[in-house]
Amino acid sequence: MISSSEYGSHSWELLVTVDHQHEEVQKEFLLRVTGDLHIGGVMLKLVEQIKISQDWSDYALWWEQKKCWLLKTHWTLDKCGVQADAKLFFTTQHKMLRLRLPNMKTVRLKVSFSSVVFKAVSDICKILNIRRSEELSLLKQSEDALKKKKKKDKNSKEPVTEDILNLCNSPVSSGLSGSPGLYSKTMTPVYDPISGTPASSTITWFSDSPLTEQNCSILAFSHPNCSPETLAEMYQPRTLADKAKLNAGWLDSSRSLMEQGILEDDQLLLRFKYYTFFDLNPKYDAVRINQIYEQARWAILLEEIDCTEEEMLIFAALQAQYHVNKLSLSSEAQDFTCESEVDEVEAALSNLEVTLEGGNTSNALEDITDIPKLADNLRLVRPRKLSLKAIKPYWFVFKDTSVSYFKNKESAQGEPIEKLNLKGCEVVPDVNVAAKKFGIKLLIPVADGMNEVYLRCENENQYARWMAACVLASKGKTMADSSYHPEVHKILSFLKMKNWAMSPQAVSDPESIDMKPECFVSLRYTKKYKSKQLAARILEAHQNVCQMPLVEAKLRFIQAWQSLPEFGLSYYIVRFKGSKKDDMLGVSYNRLIRIDIATGDPITTWRFSNMKQWNVNWEIRQVAIEFDQNVSIAFTCLSADCKIIHEYIGGYIFLSTRSKDQNETLDEDLFHKLTGGQE
Repeated sequence: MISSSEYGSHSWELLVTVDHQHEEVQKEFLLRVTGDLHIGGVMLKLVEQIKISQDWSDYALWWEQKKCWLLKTHWTLDKCGVQADAKLFFTTQHKMLRLRLPNMKTVRLKVSFSSVVFKAVSDICKILNIRRSEELSLLKQSEDALKKKKKKDKNSKEPVTEDILNLCNSPVSSGLSGSPGLYSKTMTPVYDPISGTPASSTITWFSDSPLTEQNCSILAFSHPNCSPETLAEMYQPRTLADKAKLNAGWLDSSRSLMEQGILEDDQLLLRFKYYTFFDLNPKYDAVRINQIYEQARWAILLEEIDCTEEEMLIFAALQAQYHVNKLSLSSEAQDFTCESEVDEVEAALSNLEVTLEGGNTSNALEDITDIPKLADNLRLVRPRKLSLKAIKPYWFVFKDTSVSYFKNKESAQGEPIEKLNLKGCEVVPDVNVAAKKFGIKLLIPVADGMNEVYLRCENENQYARWMAACVLASKGKTMADSSYHPEVHKILSFLKMKNWAMSPQAVSDPESIDMKPECFVSLRYTKKYKSKQLAARILEAHQNVCQMPLVEAKLRFIQAWQSLPEFGLSYYIVRFKGSKKDDMLGVSYNRLIRIDIATGDPITTWRFSNMKQWNVNWEIRQVAIEFDQNVSIAFTCLSADCKIIHEYIGGYIFLSTRSKDQNETLDEDLFHKLTGGQE
């Protein structure tokens, strides 16, 4: 019975459901509360009424109707807006989650369902020993991929049992703060730069973590490729619209898992979302490098990114390096620590550095009074709609960020035939090493779209110099910039790899090596060539990399992936303000590209370096961006929530503020300020 004095007060009954495992104890409790009672007081009352002796420290109140956590324990019920009709759940903040890693392995671990996703991913990466967690995020699988998986499971005669690595005993998983040792410069596990294995003296640092030597090996090493049949059963995007579906499921980094409808033991994908891999170091990053390599490998095998036949053979040869050599690594090879090999790994790493405009690039070498220039004979190709392409030789001069061309060298002192300003243009390689074709495709922004121009070079060295100059000019940089010579070196290195793929070598009999070539290439090439033909071509290319250390092979693979024209582009279907048809928007680390959804041709490019501000009208879900020179665009996103694109832009701006002299702590408030938006 309730006394009359209690009825006279402003008290009311609040229903709370408790998520506990004791079957003999009731789960629903009625608490008599008042509006000025704080959340901490509600939890205290509840625990006293439950009368179960256990640790309740990880429990918090979840408000089902509002889809939010009540974590500010000093706030009163009135301040939170909780009234008698509220349904509250008293449940654990850390719950089990299954994560599909880039290497397609599934791990099961405890994750905070009450922290924002940005913080949850940071904790996950501490468990997995992946530095730079800000580059990753969580992704819901696309509906088409799920449908294909269900169809596969339905057609399978045997029940599918997934091999899951259980990491639920980690200190971070248990809701405790993770040991800072894995991020500490002095306590970070060191890996062998040749084989990528953790040094035996440091593997003991994993003793408090679920990353035992065996588990670390699962995450840091590549494993046998899947069969062509398995590959055929996996979802492969066929069109740009299909590729847009792959990027629709990114979770909101500023909200918790529970707020976004994720339930205990659900499966999510952990992926590198931002394609700016900062400060890669084989001494500390064996897991991180392997997972980037695996994400690249699967993107190529499933044709999420396009590549030519030459490029596919390069990727196949570098994968075959694992298949053929990994198990046969001799003890001498494992003990081999020749400095030249380590230097090669370091050189490959220097090519992987991707810096954004606005980042801290060194300008010490730039002498404004003497900016270098290129001058050479090249051929100009202008596509014509109703006739053959016109190919003519001219004398070209590249200075600052512009290319001018003249009838011949002698007339270079006068006025040019045309001057092309490359700032903000799209630069696409048009190369076929076997056919000795070294072309540069330039898509130059003009008032009504993009002006298409091709430059044809005579040889590899000329191509590398001019291509590097074009790439820098598109970013508004000159050849005086310190990144020019590394860019030339990177291009020459990639062309050298293409030569591997095409140069005939003395090859072992393909039948004498246990290799399924179909495992190393996408289905398109499996259908085009017979198995023996593929094996012979892959082994030809492999002869050039068979002495390469495993870690360097991975880094070369990543470098080749980064050299593809489509690298780092995330696609979304949008409708621009004032347009009557849908377009594709490509979001990259340094620019936005408007693409014709039917042909795949770029229409316009806008660089982040020219962006003044961006915002979202949350009522009509429209993203508006303002650039220099009074250029403004606005669009609504049709294939995903506009918050995803808003977060992508802010995320890339945030990542451009990183520098090597910083410690590895991140300004989380700045990230949320740039990506959170005001809904």
